[in-house]
Amino acid sequence: MKYLARKAWDKHREKDVTPEEVFRARRQIAKALGLGAISASLPLNVQAGLLDWLKPESESVDLAPRRDLAFEVSRNYGITDELTPEEKILTHNNFYEFGTSKTDPVKHAQGLKTSPWTLTIDGEVDTPLTLDVEELIGSMPLEERIYRLRCVEAWSMVIPWLGFPLAELIKRANPNSRAKYVAFETLYDPKQMPGQASRFVGGGIDYPYVEGLRMDEAMNPLTLVSVGLYGRTLPPQNGAPIRLVVPWKYGFKSIKSIVRIKLVEKMPPTTWNLLASHEYGFYANVNPQVDHPRWSQASERRIGAGGLLSAKRIPTEMFNGYGEHVAQMYTELNLRRWY
Repeated sequence: MKYLARKAWDKHREKDVTPEEVFRARRQIAKALGLGAISASLPLNVQAGLLDWLKPESESVDLAPRRDLAFEVSRNYGITDELTPEEKILTHNNFYEFGTSKTDPVKHAQGLKTSPWTLTIDGEVDTPLTLDVEELIGSMPLEERIYRLRCVEAWSMVIPWLGFPLAELIKRANPNSRAKYVAFETLYDPKQMPGQASRFVGGGIDYPYVEGLRMDEAMNPLTLVSVGLYGRTLPPQNGAPIRLVVPWKYGFKSIKSIVRIKLVEKMPPTTWNLLASHEYGFYANVNPQVDHPRWSQASERRIGAGGLLSAKRIPTEMFNGYGEHVAQMYTELNLRRWY
């Protein structure tokens, strides 16, 4: 991992000094969250994300157009949790390709060209495919699934996704017996994605963003390929035109703006594990009993209509509350070692 050189202490200019009101706001947030001195050890992107809540409403952004989608409401995986308001889902995002602040994606992603868009499925398959995503969306029966989204940063949302099971897509390519894992890759286009063009803007990540699942995880009925939310196509800041949703894992596993799915024999590399393997494991199952090295995972702030300080703190559930559907896959796995 490469690091940007820091300026010498005596080269800081007056305008670089953290304003007093921001410094005090950070202490206020830490106290409200019960983090205390721990907040000082939080990574800068997490601190910035928390501070986004205290910023005044920013100037309006012209959002990319979205179209309505036809879908059925799933009766199998519905939950009764109150939905996160659509406005919050659209404006509070982690998508480092467009910047590390929670509000960067909505500001900088609106020009992302999402059509035409192709998705390649290859590797250990008998029928490699290159699909036009618009045609794919039209050919698959879409359903609405209300899933909890739990971020590794200890905040959460409840989102009405539109999509179809990943298993149905993988079956089209006819996997062979050597397919043990599924690797995913995000679009690489530094001209459209400023975080890919600048390591400073993009959080020091080596792009393209990559993720992976074990084959049984990928084929689990809960694992969703999402092409929309709140009844319409996905916005660019939420991973348009096609993304993954794995609701029992931390949110960074749900890779956005996918261009390639490759079936492989060995465990594939994943972006956050490459960046900090001691903090982000391959599995990333939501587990309130295993803390992040720098903060607790025992509870979370559920994002609602208000700001962070009014967000309800709730206990985090094992596997994000989906244990009855997924726990059997991990009976032989040490979930502390394989976090």
